[in-house]
Amino acid sequence: MSTPLTEPVVGWAAGVPFTALPPSASAQDQGRGPAPLIVAWHMMDAPRSDAAFAAALPLAGVHAWRVYLGMPLVGRRPVPGAYEAAQTDPMMRYVGPVVRQATEEFPAALEMLRERFPCGDGPIGVVGGSLGGTVALNVLARVQVDVAAVALVNPAIRARTAVEVFSAAHGTSYPWGEQARASADELDFVAHAALIGARDPAPALLVVSGEHDYPRSRVDAAELVAALGHAGSRSGGSSASSASSGPERIRLETIPGLDHPLAEQPGVEPAPQTPLARLVDETVTAWFRTHLR
Repeated sequence: MSTPLTEPVVGWAAGVPFTALPPSASAQDQGRGPAPLIVAWHMMDAPRSDAAFAAALPLAGVHAWRVYLGMPLVGRRPVPGAYEAAQTDPMMRYVGPVVRQATEEFPAALEMLRERFPCGDGPIGVVGGSLGGTVALNVLARVQVDVAAVALVNPAIRARTAVEVFSAAHGTSYPWGEQARASADELDFVAHAALIGARDPAPALLVVSGEHDYPRSRVDAAELVAALGHAGSRSGGSSASSASSGPERIRLETIPGLDHPLAEQPGVEPAPQTPLARLVDETVTAWFRTHLR
């Protein structure tokens, strides 16, 4: 009989770096069969790496494999000059390429993670923070994978908002051209809420919004939750789909005092969990304990 893993596992899956946290070995979890899988994409703000996100949001109270994937361009996959290129064109050389690459590489990474860890082949959980939240939403909208529950933390719900926040932080104004507008429209998940609402069964979705997150991002969060509620009520379909549209399955949770980052700067290396991150962790943990079985 093998000894259960207790330490983080650091590795690569189909070219994607990851940090994996094994499920607890507590007495109450014994005999429950394979623990499900939660896949998370980190922020590009602090915490800005898979290992740092795992430290900030470990979700230790969820009986699941929690696997934190590294985003393109950062962490263990730096690209020289990428940040400078992002400043020249944040939509076409940063937001769009990062989200699309992370989405496209996910299915192969997921297959390898399922082969490596004893997590079964059932529905998964999904977590995304900031731009990682855009990846999570894009996966929900456009990738065929069974997802039971989702938690988004200060997510970038509209690419246009992410670009404008990025530009404002660098004292510039983004000149929206036709191609950039089309790319941003594809990553507007208020506009595309129906793609997520059409999933059958639709996942339980929690949006965690910091009280002091960017004002436009907080508006987007409220509008996404409203749009998903509307999409669910119109989807019809099976009784499971109809049941999934209730308010207990789509929720917006505000965290008092929380700004956009979830860790202290620079947020590259694992660091002690902050009190506000602990509150987010408790909120997301409760969500998955209810909705990921």
